[in-house]
Amino acid sequence: MAKFPEEILQRLRQAERIAILTGAGISAESGIPTFRDAQTGFWSRMKPEDLATPEAFERNPKLVWDWYGYRRELVAQASPNAGHYALVKMAEHVPQLTLITQNVDSLHQRAGSTNVLELHGNIGRVKCSKEHVVIEESAWLPADEIGVPRCPRCRALLRPDIVWFGEVLPTKTFNHAKAACIQADVVFSIGTSGLVPPAAMLPVTAIEHGAYGIEVNTDQTYLSDTFECCLRGASGIILPALVKAAWPL
Repeated sequence: MAKFPEEILQRLRQAERIAILTGAGISAESGIPTFRDAQTGFWSRMKPEDLATPEAFERNPKLVWDWYGYRRELVAQASPNAGHYALVKMAEHVPQLTLITQNVDSLHQRAGSTNVLELHGNIGRVKCSKEHVVIEESAWLPADEIGVPRCPRCRALLRPDIVWFGEVLPTKTFNHAKAACIQADVVFSIGTSGLVPPAAMLPVTAIEHGAYGIEVNTDQTYLSDTFECCLRGASGIILPALVKAAWPL
């Protein structure tokens, strides 16, 4: 069994509330390319930053729609990894665990996590570009000459239920995440670079309010110096070992 500082184990065992922020790193271990990783085939010509904006969708809605279709296929082929399942096990030992994710792939939910706050949306959902109401696929109006399905309510184009560059995070979800961090006894930052505000600052908020901060990442990050403990390595290896060490059978 991997060795962890006793202070970490005691903090976990004594915690009444744990808040966890996850980023692209944990999904990358399931084979999902991080957002800025090189694309393949046709999409290798494109910069993700030039496709994930309201302006890009207005300029060429079919190109953006098709790119997210390609990304949905990648997500559908992936499965939760040991890191995702370890967080499910951790939740069984803590009175209140709030899982906050920047990922849009539903891998946490597919692993069995229930209290998941999706800050950046979900690639499996589609919403009306005008009314911002989620529309089930069975209700989509077929694509016309533009090549993108339309909303059955107002006939506006449908778009992924994703927070694009230049858009604000869902207020209710972010406020819930912030409240969970303020109340947390322990906060984790897992597989996130700490470079994308305001989500990146949530663990900092928790630490400022007294939480014990733990970072799990393969590399040093912009915010590493903020945490009391930094565990270097793949979350799929570290997290199962940590849960087993904290709560041995």
